[in-house]
Amino acid sequence: MTSLADLPIRDDLRGKTPYGAPQKAVRIALNVNENTHPVPDEVVVHVAAAIERELRTINRYPDREFTALREHLAGYLSRGATPIAPEQIWAANGSNEVIQHILQAFGGPGRRVLGFPPTYSMHSIIAAGTGTEWVAGERDDDFALSPETAVAAVRRADPDVVFLCAPNNPTGTPLGLDTITAVYEASRGIVMVDEAYAEFMPEGQPDALSLLPGRERLVVSRTMSKAFAFAGARLGYLAADPAVIDALRLVRLPYHLSGLTQAAAVAALEHAPTMLRTVGEIREQRDRLLVELARLGYAPHDSWANFVLFGGVADPQAAFEHLLAHDILIRDVGLPNHLRVTAGTPAETTEFLEVLARMNR
Repeated sequence: MTSLADLPIRDDLRGKTPYGAPQKAVRIALNVNENTHPVPDEVVVHVAAAIERELRTINRYPDREFTALREHLAGYLSRGATPIAPEQIWAANGSNEVIQHILQAFGGPGRRVLGFPPTYSMHSIIAAGTGTEWVAGERDDDFALSPETAVAAVRRADPDVVFLCAPNNPTGTPLGLDTITAVYEASRGIVMVDEAYAEFMPEGQPDALSLLPGRERLVVSRTMSKAFAFAGARLGYLAADPAVIDALRLVRLPYHLSGLTQAAAVAALEHAPTMLRTVGEIREQRDRLLVELARLGYAPHDSWANFVLFGGVADPQAAFEHLLAHDILIRDVGLPNHLRVTAGTPAETTEFLEVLARMNR
């Protein structure tokens, strides 16, 4: 049988491995930061009706500009202090495709993107896939990122694109607007702030959208996978200057968002308050994990996301296998003596903590 090594693959892809979060059939899945609460029944009915209507014209190509979806996403983001217009919105099949579009338009061979590991693993993977050089900057203690540290990395790398996570994944670390501002002012290229977990930040906390006015190179990405419990629908999006949106049109495939995806996302956004009812409960379970993991003798890191990274794990593989044997799946993110767990339902969080506690005895 032919192996990958036998194929005429690009030289820069040789030896690389694809993204591989474990996919196991378990009773309690707390490994990929999904919203563990199902979509409410009333929203399911509304989304199903919207998809049924779309199916009646599925023989036609969808709206290439996903006009209705952009209007609804702009309306959703404009609930905050910063108004966002539809022409500032871009969407794709998950945030990963949004990131890919950014690097296709502003990265590529001969260009470099700066990130700050440990961070979202797909940033470097998509960089490799687009032929963009990945440059790793350093973080401060406890995975923080100060303006001084970030700016120093920008000046050393002179990147065409900078990726920032706010809050960071896999650490949950908050990122100050002062750091984002400093990076933007120090850079010459695109600065993308990945706010996949923005809805889980503390109430009233200003987000990166507030920095968009007057900053034509700033991009703020979001997703419907987390707070909206819509991971299976694959809908990521961003807000930026309309000129950035024009640049992304140059690299997207025609009709890249199916009519079914657009219809489902619009219907979900029409029920945004209902879809977001679980956010408060998820925050409570996240904060509960921070307290209880410390009580069990671990070292959880402060998190503004829907997960907790915790250190002090003597043998991460043994702990992972112990939990898996009890039908609980969490994530080993490759940091020594650390594991990461998603904040689940109250019952899921309780069982995770009880099983982990029994391992310590």
